[in-house]
Amino acid sequence: MPIMKQAEFTADASEEGLSCGELLKRRGVSRRLTVKLKRLEDGITVNGKQIRTVDTVHAGDIISLRCLDESLLEPNSSLYVPVVYEDEQVVVFNKPAAMPVHPSVKHQGDTLGNCFAAMYPGLTFRPVNRLDRDTSGLCAAAKSKYAANLLAGNISKVYYAVTEGKPVPHDMDDISIKWYKTGNSYRIEAPIGRAGESIIRREIRRDGQYAATEYTILESDGKHSLVRVLPETGRTHQIRVHFSSVGHPLAGDDLYGGSRSYCQEQALHCGEMSLIGSSGRTVSLFCPLRENMQKLIDGGSE
Repeated sequence: MPIMKQAEFTADASEEGLSCGELLKRRGVSRRLTVKLKRLEDGITVNGKQIRTVDTVHAGDIISLRCLDESLLEPNSSLYVPVVYEDEQVVVFNKPAAMPVHPSVKHQGDTLGNCFAAMYPGLTFRPVNRLDRDTSGLCAAAKSKYAANLLAGNISKVYYAVTEGKPVPHDMDDISIKWYKTGNSYRIEAPIGRAGESIIRREIRRDGQYAATEYTILESDGKHSLVRVLPETGRTHQIRVHFSSVGHPLAGDDLYGGSRSYCQEQALHCGEMSLIGSSGRTVSLFCPLRENMQKLIDGGSE
């Protein structure tokens, strides 16, 4: 396996005179990765020449990190997924519904990871936010381990969902579910855990993990509602489970009680994202609803 380029950045004025090791730490490179890079030929270079971590770095120096990559996926150049944003460290796709992010036993070669492998030969696929197979929208993939570490905790997401009915709070029989209005929005707090022995399905359980979802109702015709969702926590299937638990499953989500009469996949879409770009500035992205969700809102269920 060849040595692959992992990251490249330019030292700025505030980093003048730092040791290379100090600069890498400031830039979010873990100690473990730094040690690994030190042991490789050209693992850490400045202006194209190998450097030690104790050597001094100056403003304007170009630092490159290179590391062995052993987890490449099979490329599939026949796949096409639109790119919403890209820079030196990250690419953000508009993932379609019905496309898995990762290969699995039932999906070999038809995933977002296989598309990434065809677009970026030699780079490991490192999705920063993971979407369910049938959830569409913004999905970010780091181009390096360094970028993945940098983005971790520095990315926020907003989802859009179409629920059955209008999810306005009322008294719940299950005391483990708290559902109430807060300002102009609504909030569901209910612990989530595995449903019995199922590997996939989740449910509300008193012994589950704490989970909280805030949402705003944007449109509703009584039969379906478009909601803007900000999950405070990131439990598996959280949005789907929470809306199902209060009697308003997502349209198309037959795993959690939704009807597939008007939508063949759960009506869930990652529509907004903000992240730290390679320039160090916050990048804000928006991705419009997919067609079948928009049709539901426009009256396509009539």
